[in-house]
This record gives sequence, structure tokens and C-alpha cells, in this order.
Amino acid sequence: MKPILYIKRGCPWCREATAFFSQHGIEIDIRDVNLSHQNMQRMVEVSGQSLTPTLEYDEFIVADFDINELMDELEQNPEIKRDWGIGDDED
Repeated sequence: MKPILYIKRGCPWCREATAFFSQHGIEIDIRDVNLSHQNMQRMVEVSGQSLTPTLEYDEFIVADFDINELMDELEQNPEIKRDWGIGDDED
């Protein structure tokens, strides 16, 4: 399963998030909510809000985040960091 990243074109935090995943070699499913009403509905359904970037990975949801917030959430979910192959090898 690939992480789903909900974005809006032109969003600087969305560009930062896509760059983060690319730098770490994590394949993601990018869904632009401005281009698809279905994508916007799904994002609101899983996150309870309409701001981007929003990440969905199974039950792991991070809404309206910057990279520092994402990393804080990942620190609380080391199994996801491991799944994605990020972090140090000493965990």
C-alpha cells in the first residue's frame, strides 16, 4: 500500500511534502483535491478537514502538516517509519 498525499496545486507545503517523500524514495499516490471532487470528499472523510497537505496511510492520518509536524507524528509511529525505510537503523 502506498501513502496517499492529498494536495492542492500551488500549495508550498504540498511541494515540500512531495519533495520529502521523493528524497526518501517513498512512492506515494498524489491526489490533487482541486482537480477531483471525489478526492476532496475522501480527504474530508478521513481527516475531518479540507486543508492540504493531508496524508493517509491505512489508519495513519496527518492533516494539514509541515515536515516537522509529519516527523513528530512519525516519531509516535515507529512502525510506519520502518515501513517507509526512514530514520536511523538503531531504532
